[in-house]
Amino acid sequence: MNAANQRVLGRFRDYLKVEKGLAALTVASYQSDLIQFAEFLERRRKELLQARREDVRAFLSRLFAHAVKDRSVARKLSALRHFYKYLLLDRMIQHDPTLDIESPRQWKVLPKALAGSEIDSMLEAVKTAKDSALAAAIAQRDHAMLELLYAAGVRVSELINVKLEDLKLELGHVLVRGKGDKERLVPLGRAAQNSIRAYIADGRQALLQGKISPILFVKRGGGRLSRQRVWMMVRAASASGRHASPHTLRHSCATHMVGNGADLRTVQTILGHADISTTQIYTHVALDRLRTVYREYHPRAKRK
Repeated sequence: MNAANQRVLGRFRDYLKVEKGLAALTVASYQSDLIQFAEFLERRRKELLQARREDVRAFLSRLFAHAVKDRSVARKLSALRHFYKYLLLDRMIQHDPTLDIESPRQWKVLPKALAGSEIDSMLEAVKTAKDSALAAAIAQRDHAMLELLYAAGVRVSELINVKLEDLKLELGHVLVRGKGDKERLVPLGRAAQNSIRAYIADGRQALLQGKISPILFVKRGGGRLSRQRVWMMVRAASASGRHASPHTLRHSCATHMVGNGADLRTVQTILGHADISTTQIYTHVALDRLRTVYREYHPRAKRK
């Protein structure tokens, strides 16, 4: 840890001991958490007095990524709040970077988006030749489900309840019933449309075994698929790479759309978020893309 950070932490330690009268064990706990944050900042070439809100968020996100429990993250955030409140009162900083940082209990830790190549690998994994007509029908169904999960960003509960009458393949969309039984129209790409058409023409008939069902994706005998069965299928399809879930595909759909320039309102409509604030978790993707484009095209971006 550099000298500047050591001096600031030393003053804060004395403040806790002398003015606050805290026990040595409590002071040591504060120091440990703050040292960890200081080292995190130094890797970003910043000092404690230079921290901004995005640095605090990045630090907490890193803790979550390393499976640190909510209670521990909350304690570290509390230490940072006390520290920066002290610096603000002592007029060592002008802005508190911990302001408006949500409690870890309110955070939603989303899975990382898959790369396009990883999704292609999953789709290929369920297309491999099968040794029976039934196995081939299941593979055709699973391929269509993967295409729909990624193309439309639907939740697994929405996927298993899609009906044949909800499909409008000639118009390129599907009617989805989301939370609170709210309906929304979601566009489908050409790959998803073709895969679903092929499944309806062949695989679905083989699975129905002469029975009738209004549900699009059926199990053997025409019954409704369970959420667990879809989760198992997605996990098996991703076995050769990073393990994925249906929600990973939903997250990947939104991430790739924003990364390619889609506005948040469009993504909100497709995902069925009631509040735009839920969709705003994807703004970091848009910001990363803006920075990349700026550095590449602005004539003064690379000047020192």
